Amino acid sequence: MQPIGILGGTFDPIHYGHLRTALELKRAIELERVYFVPAAKPPHRSAPTTDAALRLRMVRAAIEGEPEFVADDRELKRPGLSYTFDTLQSFRAEFPARPICLLLGMDAFLNLPYWHKWRELLDLAHVVVAQRPGWDAPRGGSLGELYLERRTVQAHELLASLAGRIHFQPVTQLEISSTDLRASLRAGVDPKFLVPDSVRQIILETECYAETA
Repeated sequence: MQPIGILGGTFDPIHYGHLRTALELKRAIELERVYFVPAAKPPHRSAPTTDAALRLRMVRAAIEGEPEFVADDRELKRPGLSYTFDTLQSFRAEFPARPICLLLGMDAFLNLPYWHKWRELLDLAHVVVAQRPGWDAPRGGSLGELYLERRTVQAHELLASLAGRIHFQPVTQLEISSTDLRASLRAGVDPKFLVPDSVRQIILETECYAETA
């Protein structure tokens, strides 16, 4: 069975960096679908500046017309902190016989040892890291040791098991940051060509990132 991909984040707002990375990983890993999972209360960063319903609306607008991309609201419905371990448990219960790939950027992967039950994540899913030029896998420490133990050489190796491997996949480097986007939006800069037009319209209509008095 083709694997599914799980891409989490605050998506505050979702932008072309998220979308292009998801598309390239989907093609490289031959994912059947990619689930975009907005976080309600991320454990390792400040709360999102935009409310959950609006962030979910922007995700849905961004992926409209892409049947292999799915907006998933399970973290928004679940009380408490949005732990990835809990989310993967939920997906594993839903897809007991299908490989699951947790899609991460390099920054997130390097911070993995600070995550809740980080080692147990590999009991539930493979970890696929979007590797951008100039970044390499860690070689030391607990994360480096785990990577050396679980790494793959080819993407197709992920199909041989339901979970447990770590794969680095090169992707196109798009230097778009949600943090920088929010700052520019507060300054009144048009986000054209940084986000899909449908997301841009929501941002401009709602003024959700406008500077507050």
